[in-house]
Amino acid sequence: MTETRWDAAAPAEPETAHWMRNLIICLAGSFTTIVAMTLLLPFLPLYVEELGVSDKAAIVQWSGIAYGATFFAAAFVAPLWGRLGDIYGRKLMLIRASLGMTVAISLMGMAGNVWQLVALRLFTGLAGGYASGSMVLVAAQTPKHRSAWALGTLSAGIMAGNLVGPLIGGALPPVIGIRGTFLLAGGVIFLTFLATTFLIKEEKSTARKKAAKASSSWASIPDKRPVIAMLSLGLLLMLANMSIEPIITVYVAQFVSDARVTMVSGVVMAAAALGSILSSSWLGKLADRIGYWSVIMAALAVAALLLIPQAFVTSAWQLIGLRFLMGVALGGLLPCITAVIRHNVPDAATGSILGLSISSQYVGQVAGPVLGGFVGGHIGMRAVFLGTCVLLAIGAVYCWWVSPKKEAE
Repeated sequence: MTETRWDAAAPAEPETAHWMRNLIICLAGSFTTIVAMTLLLPFLPLYVEELGVSDKAAIVQWSGIAYGATFFAAAFVAPLWGRLGDIYGRKLMLIRASLGMTVAISLMGMAGNVWQLVALRLFTGLAGGYASGSMVLVAAQTPKHRSAWALGTLSAGIMAGNLVGPLIGGALPPVIGIRGTFLLAGGVIFLTFLATTFLIKEEKSTARKKAAKASSSWASIPDKRPVIAMLSLGLLLMLANMSIEPIITVYVAQFVSDARVTMVSGVVMAAAALGSILSSSWLGKLADRIGYWSVIMAALAVAALLLIPQAFVTSAWQLIGLRFLMGVALGGLLPCITAVIRHNVPDAATGSILGLSISSQYVGQVAGPVLGGFVGGHIGMRAVFLGTCVLLAIGAVYCWWVSPKKEAE
């Protein structure tokens, strides 16, 4: 199979002259918006109670609904925003997302009841998507020989936002209050809106706009196998990362005292993300040099092997170390997934197909905890690790089967 590389023979677009500055703005903007989306995790149940929900079971239920609403909505609209970005410009989508999130998150600090909070979380998912939009912009503008490195750097910023957000959410409310925390977060995202509006440069492409309007994004892809593989892999990656979440506290309780369970569980959850933050840009740079498919297959195989000892650990530190190493292995996958899609679709369809990729990742993010909780509760916690191992191994074999026989990187 030969790989169609839509940017290999084409001359550099004028917009690529600004790619480094755009990457910096997108990195900062993605970090701040992800922080704002995740900082409510530590105090969400307290805020739900403050909004009038008193029953403990109802507080837990409404907290879950409010948190998941954003990702549920975002999964549906990501392809739409991607296609509109292809037609009207990717910068415009970032402006829309940052302004929408500024309004939504600020209004969360003024919510009068839990229904309003859930509605605003839904609106955040519908109107937001700054980080995913940044992926599209960076993928489209970065020179091909630096694309995986740039996307890896951006991925590191997004994952860092996921780590830092809950920490800030735990520290700020005692100082400025829960409502003040939302208002401050909205103000920070407004600064992202200003930076995006005035500092990001994107040259208008009339040819791309006409091509995006004239054709169906999916139909315009000559060889769909690599793209289908990357869509499947995005879902699989998030499923693998999230499958352990529902069982981690119960699993850790087997080898630590009750007083330390929550703290150690938090460290275990953070270890994989920290590993990915440290490795994503390096693995992206490596992929630019030796080939995206090679890094993808190696990362999947190593992660699958690391899951086996996780099922048989006898101490928390063993689990923390193995989760960290698994994060290191998986850190380069998202940049490589995005780069492979970018190099296998025409420019006019980039946003639409990357939007589908983002939706598939959200599906994995939702399905992972559900599947992990079901398997852990009905079969056993070790089965979660071993089952995920099998899925990643199957993913590695599938990628080997559909990958080009020779990568011309």
